[in-house]
Amino acid sequence: MSHLYITGTARRTGKSALSLGFMDRLSASSGNVAYFRPIIIDKNDSVMRLMRSRYGSHEGSIHYGLLASEARPLLAAGDKEEIVKRILARFQRLEHSYSHILCEGVDYAASLPGVELDFNLELASHLNCQIIAVLDGYQRDFSQLSEDLQALQETLEEHHSALFALFINRVEEGLKADIKAQLKEDPELARMPIYLISQRPLLDMPSVGEVARALDAKVLAGSPASLEREVVHFQVAAMELPHFLRRVQDGSLVITPGDRSDLIVGSLMADASRNYPQIAGLLLTGGLNPAPEVLRLVDGLGRANLPILLVEPDTFATALAASRVESHLNPENPRKLAAALALTEELEIDCSSLIGDELADRSERTTPLRFEYEIIQRARANRQRIVLPEGSEERVLRAAEVLLLRDVADIILLGDVDEIRAKAARLGLRLDQAQVIDPSRSELRQRYADALFEARQGKGLTPEGAWDLAEDVSYFGTLMVQCGDADGMVSGAVHTTQHTIRPAFQLIRTAPGHELISSVFLMSLADRVLVYGDCAVNPEPNAEQLAEIAITSAATAERFGIIPRVAMLSYSTGDSGAGEAVEKVRQAVAIARRQAPWLKLEGPIQYDAAVDASVARTKLPDSEVAGRATVFIFPDLNTGNNTYKAVQRTSGALAIGPILQGLNKPVNDLSRGCTIADIVNTVAITAIQAQASAR
Repeated sequence: MSHLYITGTARRTGKSALSLGFMDRLSASSGNVAYFRPIIIDKNDSVMRLMRSRYGSHEGSIHYGLLASEARPLLAAGDKEEIVKRILARFQRLEHSYSHILCEGVDYAASLPGVELDFNLELASHLNCQIIAVLDGYQRDFSQLSEDLQALQETLEEHHSALFALFINRVEEGLKADIKAQLKEDPELARMPIYLISQRPLLDMPSVGEVARALDAKVLAGSPASLEREVVHFQVAAMELPHFLRRVQDGSLVITPGDRSDLIVGSLMADASRNYPQIAGLLLTGGLNPAPEVLRLVDGLGRANLPILLVEPDTFATALAASRVESHLNPENPRKLAAALALTEELEIDCSSLIGDELADRSERTTPLRFEYEIIQRARANRQRIVLPEGSEERVLRAAEVLLLRDVADIILLGDVDEIRAKAARLGLRLDQAQVIDPSRSELRQRYADALFEARQGKGLTPEGAWDLAEDVSYFGTLMVQCGDADGMVSGAVHTTQHTIRPAFQLIRTAPGHELISSVFLMSLADRVLVYGDCAVNPEPNAEQLAEIAITSAATAERFGIIPRVAMLSYSTGDSGAGEAVEKVRQAVAIARRQAPWLKLEGPIQYDAAVDASVARTKLPDSEVAGRATVFIFPDLNTGNNTYKAVQRTSGALAIGPILQGLNKPVNDLSRGCTIADIVNTVAITAIQAQASAR
C-alpha cells in the first residue's frame, strides 16, 4: 500500500488543484484509489462534491474523517489526540478496500484555529503517508522563497516526514528560469524533488456564480454558463455614465445600487459593444430592483447575456464582502477543472514508486476515466492542429477552451471571426490561442478552390463551383487537412454525418492498403473499453468489406491500447445455423483469417457468446475470443447502429465516435447530441490518429 498526503504550507496554496491532478494520475494507473479529507467544514464542501462527481464510482471511495464542528471543541480542549484517533479509525476503513489513498490536508481556516503545518505532518505520520508539500510562489523570487524552503525542510526533518514531492505553485513565467537555476545551485535543495508550477490566473479568480453564492445574491439575469465568467476586478460604479465607461475594465464585476438605471443600461450596452471591454456582470445593491422598464430590456436580451445579481446590503458593505470571496474548485465549473488538471499535466512526475508494477503490468480493466486520461496524455505528447468547422457553436467553443487549457491540441475554428470572438466573449471564454478563420474571406480560399477543382473536375465540377464549395466550412476544413494546413478535422455537432464526411470521401480518400472507409465507436463501459464497427457508414457490407472492417477495427483498437480479440457477429454461433446472412459472416471470417492470420478472430458468433464466459464455455469452449471479445463487427449498419445506441442508453456507456478509419488523414464525425466532453475526447482521438498518419 502507498498513500499520499497533500498539505499546503499556508492558506490558499492551491493544494486542491494538485489533489485533482494526482487523483487523475493515480486513477488512470490504478483503479483502486480513494480520496480522503481528515477534516472538512461541512458536508457540502465544494472539493468533496467535485471528487465524488469525478472519482466516486465506488461507494465510499471519497470520504472524510471529521466535520469541523466535531473537531472544534476537541481543539479548544487541547485534545488533538482524540481528533487523530477518530480520523485514523475512519482512514483505516478505507485501507481495507483501497491500495492507494490520496489525503488532502486540513485547511488553514479561521473556522478551525490552531491547525498548522505541524499538525498536518503529524497526522500524515499517523496515517503512514508520504508528503506532498505545496508552497505559494505568487510574486516571489528565489530570495523570498528560500527562507520558506529552509523552514519547510527543517520541519519535515523534525517530523521524520517522507517527502514525495514539493510544489512551488503560482510561479510567474518571468521568474521560473532564475528559481530553477538557484535551486540547482543549492546542494540540499537540489536533492529534493521540487516542481515549479506556472501561475494560472483562472484558478485564482472567483466566478460570478461563486460571488452570488457567497453573498446569497438573487440572480436577476444570466444563464448557468454566464455565471461561470471570472471576476478579474470588483469595480464600484457611482459616477455618471460617461465617466464610468471611460474606466470600465475587462472582467469587472460592476457594483452599483439597483436604482441606477443609467449605469445598468450602460453596462448592458458596453457588454454588447465591440468598442468596450467585456465585463463579468452586474452586482446591484441595496435590495433595489431595477425599474420595470429596465427589467423588460434585460429580459429581451436573453438569458445568455450579462449576469445580474441583487443583494440587500449597501454598496460599501457589498464591495467589502465581494472582495473577500475566494475561488474554489467545484463540479459546476468545468473550465476551472480543466485548468486545474493542466497544472500537473505539464510536469513529468514519476509515480512509479507509488503504483509499483501496476502501470507496466496492467490488466485489461479500463475505466472511462482511465481511458480519457490516456488519450488526453497521448494527444498532449505530440500536439496536432485540429480544425473545428462549427466555430460558432457554443459546445464547440467550450470544448475548444478546455482543449487549449489542457494543451491537448492546437485549435482552428472556422466561421465569421467577429461572431466567434463576440460569442466567446459573451460566454466568458478565453480563446486567444485559437486560430479563427472565415472561409469566405480567407486568402486560402482560392488555393483550396483550385485544389478542389483539380480533384473533382472529372466529376463535372467547374472552377466557379469549386470557388463556391470552398466557402462551405466542411469543405474548407477538409481541404485544410488535405493541403497540410491542419492535421485532422472534427465536425458534426451541428451538421449531418453526410455533410461532415462527404468531402473527406471525395478529397482525402482511402489510405494505401484500404479499399473501404468505415467507422468504429469506442464504447467505454464501467470497467473496459470495447470497439464496435461499423455502426455509421456502410449499410450492407459484403463479405470482403466485412473482413476489411474487422482487420481495420482491430488495428484501431490496438492504436488505442485495446488488445484486439475480434468477434464477427451473427444470429448464429459456430456451425449451429445457416442462411444467407450467416454465410456472409462465415465467408468474411475466412477472408480475414487469410489476410491477417495473426489476428485472434472468431465467427460467426452471437453477442452473448462473445462477451459472457459462461455462455462461451458452452458454445465455443476452445475459442480464444469467445467470452473475451474486445472488437465487435456487426453484419450491417442497421444492427450495429441500434446495438451501440441500446448499450449506450441502457448501460450508461460513454460512446466515442463514430471514428472514421481507412482515410489517408483523420476526419471524425460527432453526434448532433454530443456533449462538451464528447468533443474533447474526439479531438484527442483525432490527434492520436494524426500522429500515426504523420509517421
